[in-house]
This record gives sequence, structure tokens and C-alpha cells, in this order.
Amino acid sequence: MEFGQNAELMRTITTSILLASILSCSLPQISSNKAEEMIRTVLAQQQECWNRGDLDCFMQGYWKSDSLQFIGRSGINYGWQATLDNYKKSYPDKAAMGKLEFEILNVEPLGTENYLVTGKWKLIRESDTPNGLFTLVWKRFGDEWKIIYDHSS
Repeated sequence: MEFGQNAELMRTITTSILLASILSCSLPQISSNKAEEMIRTVLAQQQECWNRGDLDCFMQGYWKSDSLQFIGRSGINYGWQATLDNYKKSYPDKAAMGKLEFEILNVEPLGTENYLVTGKWKLIRESDTPNGLFTLVWKRFGDEWKIIYDHSS
């Protein structure tokens, strides 16, 4: 190989290494332990918001998109705002909201950008204690994890 060809090959290799380094920096990977910890933190924050009677705060754990899907006893709701409106209709005050408790049963990665979370929910109210199960699909948006799909029964 001549010097000119060698120099060109070295420039190509150097450019490739530099490009790979830039791309790996712009798309940071999060370990599954860190992702699970972040998701559990959001759920704990949601529980705190609910127990303060703050549905707007509670909804911060959800993807603020018309594509959000929420399936509950009244059927399917599409969209963040429709989900919030439904919560406000179903839980008009702190007494109706009660005290929320989550029990996380499983946190399962679905690749590096999505997780499946299953668990139990319970509302402790003065007159009753409704409870059920939930399945949540979480998606990573930059440094945040948001619920994009919620099936609660």
C-alpha cells in the first residue's frame, strides 16, 4: 500500500471512530437497574401526588400525548387530557381519592427504551377499599420515563 492510500485509510478509520464516539455520547445507555429505579421513583411520586389529592401532579408520570392509552372499567381512553378528565370525574375530591398504595410485582425490560410493569393498586377510603391490578408500558424520553399505556382493573 502506498503512503497516500495508507493516509486515506487512517483518516477513514479515525473519522469512523470519532463518529461512533459522538453517537454513543448522544444516545446514553441506562442500565436496567437504573431504569427500574427511575420507574419506581416515578410511581412513588405518583402515589405521593395522589395522596395529596393532586391529580395534575399524578398525571406527570404519563406521556402527555393524544396517543396515551388508558384502559379501565369504563373502557379505553385515548390521550393525556382525556385520562386526566376521567380521573377528575371519577375522583372529584380527596375523600373519593382515598389513600393510594401500589405494590409492584414485576418490572420487565422490553428492550432499552421500554419497560413493562405489573402490580397491584389499592385505595383506602373511609367507606371501602377498592383494589385491583395494573399493567403499565413505560417509554424512555431522554432522561425521563413516562407511562404510555395503562391497563388498570
